Formats: sequence, structure tokens, C-alpha cells
Amino acid sequence: MKRTISYTRQWLSDWYRIFTRELKHIFSDSGVLVIFFLAGLAYPVLYGLIYGNSCVDDMPVAMVDCCGSSGSREFTRKLDATRELHIAYSCADLPEARRLMQQRKVKGAVLIPSDFEAKLAAGEQACVSTYADMSSFLYYKNLTMAVNMVMLDKMHGSRPAQPVKYEANLPYNRTFAYNVFFLSAVLLLVIQQTMFYGMSMLTGTMREENRSFSIMPVQMKGRGISRTVAGRGAAYWLIYMAIGVYIAILTPAMFGMPRNSSFQDIFVLLLFYVSACVVFSMTFSSFIRHRETVFVLFLFMSPICLFLTGFSWPESSFPGFWKAFSWLFPSTFAVKAFINMNTAGAGLAMAAPQLVALTIQVIVYYLLSCLSYIVDAGKCGNGF
Repeated sequence: MKRTISYTRQWLSDWYRIFTRELKHIFSDSGVLVIFFLAGLAYPVLYGLIYGNSCVDDMPVAMVDCCGSSGSREFTRKLDATRELHIAYSCADLPEARRLMQQRKVKGAVLIPSDFEAKLAAGEQACVSTYADMSSFLYYKNLTMAVNMVMLDKMHGSRPAQPVKYEANLPYNRTFAYNVFFLSAVLLLVIQQTMFYGMSMLTGTMREENRSFSIMPVQMKGRGISRTVAGRGAAYWLIYMAIGVYIAILTPAMFGMPRNSSFQDIFVLLLFYVSACVVFSMTFSSFIRHRETVFVLFLFMSPICLFLTGFSWPESSFPGFWKAFSWLFPSTFAVKAFINMNTAGAGLAMAAPQLVALTIQVIVYYLLSCLSYIVDAGKCGNGF
């Protein structure tokens, strides 16, 4: 019993020593502080400001009505009545509408062909062409949505009978706001990416200085692997739990994003996610040999990790390789759970599959972190 108590005290003492040493390393590296605190705290606000105006109302467009029939004029009136578009100009031909777009007087153009009314009367498919200013995705979204809605309304009114009654209901994002769509995914990704890059910078610096990131006091050799991993990881976990609360809870409130889940549920998700990010970063940062490698990884991996979350493309349509590749990243599961909880109001029970996946990642990456420390310590003559 005394031996167990003595071992526990020694374990905690060693753990605390490693924990405080890692905090000193973090706060003595200005580059890491920039990534952790400046980027970690500023990026969410920056994204919120950029995408804060998530809805563009009454976007000016040019209408080219080559048909001139009552049906085409009705189509134009309904299009002008939508929230998304405003018919600012009526043009005689498409080149005139193109000139208006080049002069930035309109953000898009709609072309109704001359056979529009005749095809509708014959029960055939009638085409309406749209041309959008692609300098902003919101212009394309507004134009496409408004035209599609009017076309569906036109088709619905043209049918002599309605075999199936339907009703549209958009409970979570009624205005199709881009900030709700985009920020819900990118906010949690900031946690994973900034933690990995900051930890990798420290590891790269140690490698460049011929130091081991797993170095331990002499008395710990042979029995220090668990407390080394736990001590280093606790330093990052403590910092990023605070940053995570700011990113996942305070930032959405600052920009009026939906919050349909309780603070407690989001906090529990952060406990799993930040823990997975810590051991994930410890595992893969062990491959970093140079400090500047981090910046190449930042440009290359951030867009990939973002789209692998499935926020913009259904996961069911992923090729098998990319679906399996996405399972490497904690963000894949955490973003999906966060969107379901914060936007759709799902509880922890609904997010259970993602929490289980994050738990598996914690276990697997913890073991891999321990293995990487054994390898690094052996190379540097600091074997366990």
C-alpha cells in the first residue's frame, strides 16, 4: 500500500514537472503564441466579420425577355418579388446585359428564350438561362435559388392536377444564410489546425536544435512514458479547452448564429474533441523535422480537412479512399456533431456515434503518441 502511494506521488510529481515545463516552452516561443492565441482567437472573429452579412437581399440583375409573352412577364414579376433578386434593368439582348455586368451595375442576368411560352403551352420543357457574377458565391446562390423557386412555382401552377400535396419546411436555416452553413464547420476546424501547427513548430524547433521532445529527467528513465505524454498533453488541453469555449460557444453568440444546444452539451463535445486533437497533434507532430514545414502543411491541409467534414458535400458521395482518409482527423466527427447539436438542436444521444469515434481516436492516438516518444527517446539516447 505504501509502495502504491509512493509511486502515485512520484507519478504526479513527475507529471506536474513535465506539465509546467511544457507550458514554459509554449509561452517562451513567440511563434507558437501567435498561432495559439492570435490565430486561435482572431480567426473565428475574422471569419465571422467576413461572412457576417450572410444574406444578400434584392441583388440587382438584368432581365433579357426574348419571349415578351404574358407568361414571361409573369415570370419576371415573380422573380422581382423574391427576397433574393431585384430586376434592375430590362435588356433587349444578352450583349447589353453582359455590358451591365462588366460595368458592375448588376450581379447577374436572366435570359428567357423566345420559345418559352410555346413550350409551356405544349407541355414541353422550357429553359431559362442564368448568368452570375462569380466574384462572390452569394451572387450565384441568390440567382440560382430565386430562379429555381419561381420555376417550381410556375411548374406547380401549370399542372392540371396535383397528385401529391407537398409542403416545404426549412426549420434550421430558413434564409440559407452562408455564415450558418460555413462557420459551423470552420470554427471547430480552427481548434485542430492551430493546435497541430503550434505543437509542430515546437517539435520542429527542438529537432533543429538536436533536442528530443520526449526528453525526461534521469530518474524517470524506464518508467516515464505515460506521465510524459500525459504531462505534455495536459498543457495543450488546458489552453485549448479555454480557446474551445471561446470558439464554439462565445463566437456563435457574438455573430447571432443559432444555438439550439445547451452549454453543457457543447462543453462535453469539447472535452472529447480537444482530447482527440491533443493526441492527434502529438502523434503527427513527431514527424516534423523543421519548423517552417508547418506553413506548407497549413496551406495544403486546411482546405482538405474542411471539405472532409462533409459540410458542403454529402459524405455518402465520398470515394472510399477519401471517406477512410477523413477518419484520421478529429474534425471530421466533431464538426458533424457540432452542426447537428448547435444548428439542429440534437442532444448528446444523437451525437453518440461521433463521440464514440472521438473516443476511439483518443485511445489509438494516445498509444501512437507513446510509440513516437519511445522512438524519439531511443534516437536521442534518452531511452525508456
